[in-house]
Amino acid sequence: MTVNHEEEVHEHDRGLSYDLPLLARRRMVRLLAGVSLVPLVGCTSEEETTASSSPSLSPSSASSPVQCETIPEETEGPFPGDGSNGVNVLRESGVVRSDITQSFGDSAGGTAEGVPLTITLTVVDAASGCGTPKKGAAVYIWQCDREGRYSLYNDGVTDENYLRGVQEADGKGQVTFKSIFPGCYPGRWPHVHFEVYDSLADATAARSITNTSQLALPKDVSDRVYATDGYSESVRNLSELSLESDMVFSDGYNQQLAKVTGTVEQGYTATLTVPV
Repeated sequence: MTVNHEEEVHEHDRGLSYDLPLLARRRMVRLLAGVSLVPLVGCTSEEETTASSSPSLSPSSASSPVQCETIPEETEGPFPGDGSNGVNVLRESGVVRSDITQSFGDSAGGTAEGVPLTITLTVVDAASGCGTPKKGAAVYIWQCDREGRYSLYNDGVTDENYLRGVQEADGKGQVTFKSIFPGCYPGRWPHVHFEVYDSLADATAARSITNTSQLALPKDVSDRVYATDGYSESVRNLSELSLESDMVFSDGYNQQLAKVTGTVEQGYTATLTVPV
């Protein structure tokens, strides 16, 4: 089924009056950090991919802690489900969960099918040089399904709320979600949305978002996943995109490109460090 995401494309292309403040903030952060972003290159096997997910650090001094860049700010897109555009899943009982593959509560109870993907985000304090985990912070993630549809919004899944969930960071600053590899729909690179909150109470009250960003998935892994049943439309859509041309990641993606390991048969694990 082809999903029309023209409205989402419009949200990401609202003109210079919308884009310049965001770009200015990013440039200021990078100037303050005083470093350039350099991707890490390593050896990979046929069925294992390693992409950089480490925060960029600036030189330290004896009198001040090491500084690192906060995760780039991105639009939440038109399908956040956080109450900012009418639909609010964060106040529903059951949204705090690690397995987001099924709908919960009064929704239809559907299950998102696809290649398994475990997502682990490590939230750290940027002001301390990314060395201090943000224990007690909360993360809300959401993504499209194998067909490129967002629950609560797109035709066929408006009664579902799968592929959405909240977790509280543990002592290591980590949150982990059991999901499926998202499809690639027209105009967007394979990605997962997330919002960071200071606390679980803030997240479930849908208030005081501290950071909004997106995780990017590597091309080689995406190619292998999209060769499996159910992802046929993603093959064509991905062939027309690159990270450099994507409307969100085109201005830099080093901090957002996840490290991904695993296989199609056993599933994949994506990890990313999220300085806030």
